[in-house]
Amino acid sequence: MKKKTPARIFHINDIKDPHFLHELNYEELEILAREIKDEIIKATSVNGGHLSSNLGVTELTMALHRNFDFRKDKLLFDVGHQCYAHKILTGRDISKLRKKDGVSGFIKNSESPYDIFEAGHSSTSLSAALAYAMDRDNKKENYNVVTLIGDASIANGVSFEALNNIPHSSHKVIIVLNDNEMAISQPVGGMSNFFRLFQTSKGYAKVKKGFRHLLGFIKPLYKLASKIKNSIKRLLISTNIFDSLGFIYIGMIDGHDFEALDKAFKKAKKTTGSVIIHVRTVKGKGYPLAEKDYQGDWHGVAPFDINSGKPLNQHQGEISWSRVYSDFVLDRLKNDDKFYLICPGTLVGSELSEAIKQYPGRVIDTGISEEHAFILAANLAKLNYHVCVSIYSTFMQRGFDQISHDVARIHAPITVLVDRSGLVGDDGETHQGIYDSSFLFATPNINVGMASNLNEAYQLFDKSFMSKEATFIRLPRAYIKKKDIDKNYQLKDFNVIKSGEKNTVLVGVGPLTNELLEPLIGTDISLFSVAKLKPISKILINELLTYKNVVIYTPYETSNGYALNLLQELNRNLYKGNVYIKAIPLKYISHASVNEQLEDCGLLPIQVSNFIKQLKK
Repeated sequence: MKKKTPARIFHINDIKDPHFLHELNYEELEILAREIKDEIIKATSVNGGHLSSNLGVTELTMALHRNFDFRKDKLLFDVGHQCYAHKILTGRDISKLRKKDGVSGFIKNSESPYDIFEAGHSSTSLSAALAYAMDRDNKKENYNVVTLIGDASIANGVSFEALNNIPHSSHKVIIVLNDNEMAISQPVGGMSNFFRLFQTSKGYAKVKKGFRHLLGFIKPLYKLASKIKNSIKRLLISTNIFDSLGFIYIGMIDGHDFEALDKAFKKAKKTTGSVIIHVRTVKGKGYPLAEKDYQGDWHGVAPFDINSGKPLNQHQGEISWSRVYSDFVLDRLKNDDKFYLICPGTLVGSELSEAIKQYPGRVIDTGISEEHAFILAANLAKLNYHVCVSIYSTFMQRGFDQISHDVARIHAPITVLVDRSGLVGDDGETHQGIYDSSFLFATPNINVGMASNLNEAYQLFDKSFMSKEATFIRLPRAYIKKKDIDKNYQLKDFNVIKSGEKNTVLVGVGPLTNELLEPLIGTDISLFSVAKLKPISKILINELLTYKNVVIYTPYETSNGYALNLLQELNRNLYKGNVYIKAIPLKYISHASVNEQLEDCGLLPIQVSNFIKQLKK
């Protein structure tokens, strides 16, 4: 009897490139997949990051690299947050994942020639893939263009625009649709139900298996029966949406079965037209706590203990700014039957899961559909409902047209919680929340605010529902000490934290302004904080005109927002003194901790206080 060759074990630290994968048998691939998953769990437990999505596509990523040669072929990841296995297979160390001196948590052109398409927002990969396919065919070259996209991303309008265009362009693209029945959390909308229709019942699968087994002994008879069955199916059952659009459809494929994936990819390479390979995976597969998560708690994680799953940083005695406003939302839902909350896919990140549990009829998760969210909110508001939109700053950019055209232009009085405004740290360039203020100030008929303490936060939120225009409330990705809120607090045009001589005044925006008080004690410098940013207060302008030096400190945005607009108002009022702006530079900020990013920008409170002290009287 021939002895079975023992499986080889390939340690991930020895991997320089993925070309060895085609040499492995299926048992060896399973062993390597387990090792890669362990490394992903280890790295995210230390550094944080996207855990579930990467565990779910480990085998799928390995199979892609096994069946395609991405030294020549092109691989595009939609969003790019699910690329950790890809980074390991292409020779990169993820032990310092998302840290200043480590690899990015997303695809990064500068890291590797295998990273050809950078993104961070969803649904852009299909359009980009078509561009690569057009370039290939124009140059009469021969390689495959492959894009990996999730079921939530393909439901976005941008993806549908590309899906409408690709099959009629004559340029072949291979689309791998990763269907895990999850976005960040459970999917919403008709498309998620549509994908479920692809999955046959257990009873049907059992009968089909028995039929195949029965006729398998007579192969010609089984083949004939299959042809008859498929012919009748084509006549009686409507084609799926991808068939209708003009794609060749392959699926449903088990995304954790290497043999099934091999067959599907080989078939896709042989097709002459654009093809969609529908792959089913389990999000979080390989880490039990993540596999059982249907709320999205393990989608993006902070550092955690692997054995217990508990976060390492408990923030004792503190509360996140997201939680501050989610509590306001819950209170409003409880006491106002005409109040609606709309959130495009980030309920978990903004700590609003409890809201949809308690009030499912008035909390609407639109999925990754920012444009739809704003139009829906605007028109509900015009119909006399009180509407709040909760959205990350980085994703709100995608709804700028709707903010201008469908919200501001028609004076829709919605409240918008702009979560993760400012520097966000480890997610890097694509997720910084530093640009929204610029376009909000450039848009008529809207108000903008940012609290520096809990009392201001409550007043901004509460008063927003009395406004006849849209109010955008910016809040950082940070924590604040828990305190009781004084609901009788009076929100002023500006708050005097420290008064001094009429020489130098610092006008600050956001919670970091409070940290300037201590280093400025003993100086004659005045310190103001401003919560109501737009429109700019005339009372504030009149006060600033009495100072020789005005320092504007806006560490949550670039200078193009509040800072330059305040400067403009000072100039209109013929200010004769000196104005200094301390804001985030107009550039894309790479991944690092928030404090490291602030330091690099010269915006730590101690750096700013030292700058002010050096100003000449």
